[in-house]
Amino acid sequence: MSRRLIAALAFILALTGFVAPVAAGEPVFAARACPADWPTDVRQTVCGTLTVDEARDGSSNRRIDIAVVILKASQPYRDASGQALPPVVMFHGGPGGALTPGVGGTLAALARMPDLLAVDQDVIFFDQRGGGADTPSMDCPGVELTDAGPPSDADRDGLIACLKGYEAQGVDLNQYNARVIADDVGDMAKALNLPKIDLRGGSYGPRIEAAVITHQPQIVRAAVMDSPWPPEGNWAVGTPEQVSAAVRLILSKCAAQADCAARHPNLQTRFEANARLWLAGPQTGKDGKTFNVDDLSAFLMDTTYDRTGVRRLPADLEKVIAGDLTPVAEIAADRTYYFEGQHMAHLCKEELPFESKARLAAGAAGDPVAEVLVPSLSRLFDVCAAVDIAGADPVENAPVVTDIPTLFVAAEIDPGCPPPLTEAAARTYSNSQVVIVTNATHGVINSSPCTVAMARDFLRDPSKPVDRSCLPATDTPLAFIEDASAS
Repeated sequence: MSRRLIAALAFILALTGFVAPVAAGEPVFAARACPADWPTDVRQTVCGTLTVDEARDGSSNRRIDIAVVILKASQPYRDASGQALPPVVMFHGGPGGALTPGVGGTLAALARMPDLLAVDQDVIFFDQRGGGADTPSMDCPGVELTDAGPPSDADRDGLIACLKGYEAQGVDLNQYNARVIADDVGDMAKALNLPKIDLRGGSYGPRIEAAVITHQPQIVRAAVMDSPWPPEGNWAVGTPEQVSAAVRLILSKCAAQADCAARHPNLQTRFEANARLWLAGPQTGKDGKTFNVDDLSAFLMDTTYDRTGVRRLPADLEKVIAGDLTPVAEIAADRTYYFEGQHMAHLCKEELPFESKARLAAGAAGDPVAEVLVPSLSRLFDVCAAVDIAGADPVENAPVVTDIPTLFVAAEIDPGCPPPLTEAAARTYSNSQVVIVTNATHGVINSSPCTVAMARDFLRDPSKPVDRSCLPATDTPLAFIEDASAS
């Protein structure tokens, strides 16, 4: 999210409105006015646009714009030698997320909690090419997509049509992926005159951090990875089993508590039986509304990612088993939270070429909860087969080998980025620290003052072990949420 020597350049540009002519291929940062409704008295803020080549191989002269927002540090920290910290660049997840549209809300939050962000070091937010406030921004209006894939054949077909539409506009979909974004980050550092930066991201953000570490290591001082997705992970293959494992873990935490176990006896076995009904055909709830296995798939994925959803899961599964499908309906009401074109450009380039439908189905076979995820995830392969995106070089799917100081923070309960994935990835980061937070869910660092301080202290001095004393004990019970309608 933001950084440092930018002030001089940004404010000179803002005052003069002048951008010198540049040769083709040279990155350019141009300051612009921030949105008028953003708070102006919280952090010194610079908004701008980074303009770079869409393709750096000379295959076209098309240029694209990347939205950038910089929050200046309120109390810049200096180490024992008097050296100021470099800016920290924030990486959003997804793929298909965004950061800059939410900076106004971040500033409002900082007015209430000034120590939350941009205290020690500047923070640079940017929207990874192809999404957010960028040009192009590859949204697919009317198409639904979750981490469990397109929830219907119509959504699959809509994604194909959307991607082909961007191709027809001249967008080279092969240029929207982690490898190319790593070079965007290098260009941003060059345009802003930043010799070093820190990296911080969550979910798919660490996938992009890994690419920066691989392809632009000379600019990276340290990295923080929250609920990380590493390059060697499989997007579709193995995900059904991970979701099933997350459900089993949550329900085992319920079974270990006498009150929860009494409310929900043998819930794992009963839900597996219910999942087989969904696999056999659509289910109609007490209110007459019908949902299918893809709807249950999206419910399981989204719920086991979510802090509140995890705590409600036993009660919600009781409802579903009893024919009250409102928990499924709540998720089905909003499944459009990605810039879907950007999302699929990444998956079709750097994820799915290394996987297959056959392996997806084989891994889930015999586990009814896992099998629920297979149909929607399978549609991702259909989308990629229909568009012109070549698979990435195999190095983009390999573990990263580095000695750059890196802090990995993972959630105990995470269906997409589980702890074993984090622990395996960290083995080739020779100067890394791994923290697994008990009872936490996807997106750990900002969920507690403990982990916020941990990330901040690490970036102050990446050579020191982080303080884990504030973390919950591994045997801490998970606090479940019940309601009057839960059995």
